[in-house]
Amino acid sequence: MEVFRDPDILEILGRYRRLWAISHASALMGWDTETYMPPGGAEERGVAQAELATLYQELILREDFTSLVERAAGKEGLNDYERGVIRVLNREISIMRKLPPRLVYELSRAAQEAFQAWRDARAKSDFGLFRPHLEKIVKLNREKADALGYEDHPYDALLDLHEEGLRVKDVDGLFGYLGRELRSILERVRSDGSCTRESPLDSTKYDQSAMERVNRRILDMLNYPWDRARLDVSPHPFTQGMGVGDVRITTRYEGFDFKRSMFSTVHEFGHALYELQVDRDLRMTPIGGGVSLGIHEGQSRFWENVVGRTRAFAELVKPTLDNELGFTRIYSPDELYRYFVEVRPGTIRTEADELTYNLHIVLRYEIEKELITGGLSVDELPEIWNARSEELLGVRPRNDADGVLQDVHWSHGSLGYFPTYTLGNTVAAMMASAYGGRLDEHVRFGNFEPVRGFLREKVHRWGATYAPKELLRRHFGREYDAEALVSYLSSKYSAC
Repeated sequence: MEVFRDPDILEILGRYRRLWAISHASALMGWDTETYMPPGGAEERGVAQAELATLYQELILREDFTSLVERAAGKEGLNDYERGVIRVLNREISIMRKLPPRLVYELSRAAQEAFQAWRDARAKSDFGLFRPHLEKIVKLNREKADALGYEDHPYDALLDLHEEGLRVKDVDGLFGYLGRELRSILERVRSDGSCTRESPLDSTKYDQSAMERVNRRILDMLNYPWDRARLDVSPHPFTQGMGVGDVRITTRYEGFDFKRSMFSTVHEFGHALYELQVDRDLRMTPIGGGVSLGIHEGQSRFWENVVGRTRAFAELVKPTLDNELGFTRIYSPDELYRYFVEVRPGTIRTEADELTYNLHIVLRYEIEKELITGGLSVDELPEIWNARSEELLGVRPRNDADGVLQDVHWSHGSLGYFPTYTLGNTVAAMMASAYGGRLDEHVRFGNFEPVRGFLREKVHRWGATYAPKELLRRHFGREYDAEALVSYLSSKYSAC
């Protein structure tokens, strides 16, 4: 089937190929920065990335390109894919017109330099090494919000960059509802006690080479296409898609509590599968990737939690764990499951249980809003972070690495990103509800093709054809539904 037929759209896509090539090269350089690049390459890499970012801005704002997009936008008879191309390009052109080239350059270069500083600071648990870089990033993001413009709150401008149409009032309402409901579920779980028992596996050490084999075996079960994908190691697990034919994920190995590495791998697989299952006819076009961070996070949280943190998955992976790790042989599948879903508030977001995870997002969301308005200074961050962690989660970070330095996002220059994690949790719950009751059976027997097919048809194949809310309305009948998340968690944790 030819998805693009209109002659103006075809001309736009031909001209867009050079823009796509810049994005492709920048993505590859970004992956290399976080995996294999020697630290000494940071300065030159920063300049190269900044030059590419400004070149992209120059090319997308050329009058001959923007006028072609404007002409096509006024045409009737475009199909959904063609309208998606125009929607994405109009949005990007609007953003790029508002941002001074100097700001685009400075943000890109600052992020490259900040990542190396963050990695060093985290390894040494010394916020002071990262502080001047973060001060610059916050300053530049304030400028960015002012340049983009907003109606109610400067943070709205940054939220919208990561999730089209998202506003502070939306997030405040979401967290207000979730906070009340999740605290109620958490109180019930604590009083019952069955989900809060500490497992000896939390502190059991593992051999890294054995854990690497476990992760690869699990990816094999999930039918991870090694001819189009990779698994590597980085300080903070992430996924980088260069295209439908090249998607790369990372995990990390801490030497104990094996579920951390295993679920990080399954989580990133969810992100990768989204990019890998985009319709191949959309390759190298503006709609040839995931539509938003919230929808993307929904895919990773679906695989990590809805599929992975289940009794069925514990039964499926136990033989692999027993063969490779050995020490799991004395545990039953039910004991493994309890280990997978135990509720124990901690300081690390990426290792948080499903019930307390969103409280980690609330902490970051509130801090970011205050940083952007100037109500909070970068110097105050470590102490404010620790105090609010203790208030929200009942735990105080031992050091900067477990606290303010744990996430990589600020070193990427990204403020306004964190709320999309909670949006993703709601999307995962919505997809679980839509899939129905046979999911456990499919997981237990490793029959993942129906699951992959469901996600392909409902979300993946469309890429960015539809805006996030429209995609959800079309295929799930509603937008971000916090009630679906509460229902899912209440049912799951009614009995462990």
